[in-house]
Amino acid sequence: MRPGPSNRPGAVAVAERGWLSAHKWLLIRRASQLCFLALFLIGPWAGIWLVEGTLASSLTLGVLPLSDPYVILQALAARHWPETTALLGAAIVLLAYALIGGRVYCAWVCPINPVTDLAAWLHQRLGLPKGWQPKRSTRLWLLGTTLLVAAVTGTIAWEAVNPITLLHRGLLYGVGLAWLVVLAIFLFDLFVARRGWCGHLCPVGAFYGLLGAKSLLRVSARRRADCDDCMDCFAVCPEPQVITPALRGKGEASPIVLSGDCSNCGRCIDVCSKNVFAFANRFEAAPAVPAALPDDDDRKAA
Repeated sequence: MRPGPSNRPGAVAVAERGWLSAHKWLLIRRASQLCFLALFLIGPWAGIWLVEGTLASSLTLGVLPLSDPYVILQALAARHWPETTALLGAAIVLLAYALIGGRVYCAWVCPINPVTDLAAWLHQRLGLPKGWQPKRSTRLWLLGTTLLVAAVTGTIAWEAVNPITLLHRGLLYGVGLAWLVVLAIFLFDLFVARRGWCGHLCPVGAFYGLLGAKSLLRVSARRRADCDDCMDCFAVCPEPQVITPALRGKGEASPIVLSGDCSNCGRCIDVCSKNVFAFANRFEAAPAVPAALPDDDDRKAA
C-alpha cells in the first residue's frame, strides 16, 4: 500500500487536493438528498407546496406527475390498475433512471442512504469485523417476494414496512415505529453485516439495479494505467465488486463500470489521488495503449 499521511481511505487525496476536492461528490450527494427531502417536507411543514405527495407518488408544481415504478409494479401484481397520471409518472421515472442509472436513486435520493453510510463509516472507524454477509442475490429474492406477497394479498404490502416510506412518515408525524426501523437498520449495518441492508437485502435497490443495468451514465476507470494499488476506491465503494473488471482490465477491455449494482455515488472519484476515475458514458472506448519506447539496442541500431 502506498504510504501516506494516514491509513484512512482518501487521506492522500485530501493531502494532495484538499478536503473539499476529495469530498466533492459526497457533499453534492448529501445536498441532493437534503433537497429531495426538503421538497417533500416544505409543504406539510411550511405550507409551500412545490411537491405534493411522497417518493412513492407525487405531483410537482401541480403539473409533473412522478411515480415510483416499483410501487406501480406492486400495484399491478395486486391487481389494482393505477390511474393514468400514475402510469405516466412511472414512465417518466423509468426513462430517467434507465438513462442515468437505476441505483442513482440509492445514492442520490434515498433518505436511508445517509443512515447506512454513517453506519459504514463508524464501522470502519471502530475497526469492527466485516460480520455476516448475506449473498447479494438475497435482495433479488426479497424483490420477488414483495411482488408475490402483493399478488397473494391484493395489497402493496411492502409499503407498510418499507424503511423509506416509514422514515418519511416519521419526519412528518414524529417519533414512532419509523425511527425504530431506521435504528434497526443502522445497528444491523454497524454490528451485524457491514453495508448489509443496501448491499444485500433492500429490494428497492435490487429493483433499481435491474432498471439501470443498461443505463448511459457510468463511472469510468479511464486512467487505470495510473493506478498505484492503494485500494482506497475498494475501501469506500458500497459495491466494491463492481470496480475490479474496469480497473484491472488490460488492453482493449472496457474501463467502464458496467454492473447495475454501481450506484454512481462518485466516492471512488473523490478518494483517488491519481484521478483514475471519472463520470462517463457506457460507450466510452478503452484507454489507448501507449506505444512502446525503443530500447537502447534499437536506438543504437538506428
